[in-house]
Amino acid sequence: MSSGLARAQQTPVQPTGSLPALGDTSELSAAAERRLGDRIASSIYRDPDYLDDPVLGDYLQGIWQPLMTAARARGELGPELEERFAWDVMQIRDRSINAFALPGGYLGVHLGLIGAVATRDELASVLAHELTHVTQRHISRLMSKQSQQMPWMIAAMVLGALAASKNPDAANAAIAGGQAVAIQNQLNFSRDMEREADRVGFGVMADAGFDKQGFASMFEKLQQASRLNDNGSFPYLRSHPLTTERIAEVKGRLQLDGVTASPASNAEAGHARVLHAMMAARARVLADPGVDGLRPLIADAQRVSLPAAAAALTARDAGALYAGALAASRLRDHTLARSLVGKLKSAPTPSSAVAEPVEWLALEIELLAGNTASLPRLGNTRNRAALWLQARADLAGGRAQDASGALQGWVTTHPKDAVAWQLLAATYGQQGLTLRAIRADAESRVAQLDYPAARDRFKAAQDVVRSGREGGAGTNSYIDASIIDTRAREIDQLLREQALQEKLDR
Repeated sequence: MSSGLARAQQTPVQPTGSLPALGDTSELSAAAERRLGDRIASSIYRDPDYLDDPVLGDYLQGIWQPLMTAARARGELGPELEERFAWDVMQIRDRSINAFALPGGYLGVHLGLIGAVATRDELASVLAHELTHVTQRHISRLMSKQSQQMPWMIAAMVLGALAASKNPDAANAAIAGGQAVAIQNQLNFSRDMEREADRVGFGVMADAGFDKQGFASMFEKLQQASRLNDNGSFPYLRSHPLTTERIAEVKGRLQLDGVTASPASNAEAGHARVLHAMMAARARVLADPGVDGLRPLIADAQRVSLPAAAAALTARDAGALYAGALAASRLRDHTLARSLVGKLKSAPTPSSAVAEPVEWLALEIELLAGNTASLPRLGNTRNRAALWLQARADLAGGRAQDASGALQGWVTTHPKDAVAWQLLAATYGQQGLTLRAIRADAESRVAQLDYPAARDRFKAAQDVVRSGREGGAGTNSYIDASIIDTRAREIDQLLREQALQEKLDR
């Protein structure tokens, strides 16, 4: 189910020719909305279906960041909200077609959506629509209508409503009877809000450089699902009901703009299609379809024939080979996985944006195979996906010191990257640096908003210091101990503030 989210906005100057916004009539402050979003997000981070795959994460960010830039340039995204809100796009291991937004700038994308859309432009249309629900503070306005409900109670009901998209029984356990109906109705946006999200989202997507046709083709997919009496695979339709009026308005905008082709060059569009096909394939595999779902992907890949020497793989064939290689590796047929990724590597790949994911896949397959003797090294580790894979390879090959150096630099500039902190903890552990390992583990809990667990880990690190077992930290042990003491006090203060706020909310 998609709970589109609202983002507070500071009376932006409307670009010439744009229609007026509905206006921010919410009673919930941006700070209060962020606190509410943090409570919900902290539970999602601990959900088994939450996934942080750096490869898919980098791909989503490649779409999300241009949308954010466009929203900022258009005046849709004010500086206060940009600073206060999280702007975290979460991946959810679920095969249904869905995306959602939560209070405080948290957004979620089901792997089923990534695997189902045909182009990155279609995916951009959904993200632009959800982003607009946030920037226009739609969910905050809806919650203001239920102002008699305390924020902590609303948080519990939102979580239950999200659970309803996967397991109605779980939702019933999370929310009681009539309250469940109330919150689900509350999360269904009004027609005016849906139209506003379409209108503003369409402009944001276009200004971000995506093909406007992606908006229309995504609507066509949803319309077809609606006509087929959605069987539950499209929960997005339930929280964002598709009307003929909305479809007509989008088509009208396309005709008015005279859109006939993608703004990208043919070569760029071709590379984008191939890259999207591989990322969609990855999403389908990581959605965990089970053995019966993986075997058809392998069979499809085995039917792919390499093109003539001068020709590149089609997007469909590239996606099929990628899915087949990853699926075969997950079924422990590593020989077949290597063969299929070998086909991908041998085909012409003129764009590094396409070639790098293939290089990453080859390394990932070796890691899944448990091959630690001859792991290849990546040529470029400047992005998160490559850093993640290279660090795993270094750990597997006994080169923890190499991994820790790169990860230390990364978390300095990306302190909220829980995956990087977890890897850093593992590298320190392998080097016998117990104190640093515990501190890195604590920071990973902070990044996922699990402050009680973080406090426990920081206190464990303080116990190590008091016992004199610095764990190989050497001359840096005093500095490490000082950092840990400071961070422990900060988390204690944060927990006290949270407890006081929850008391006030009640």
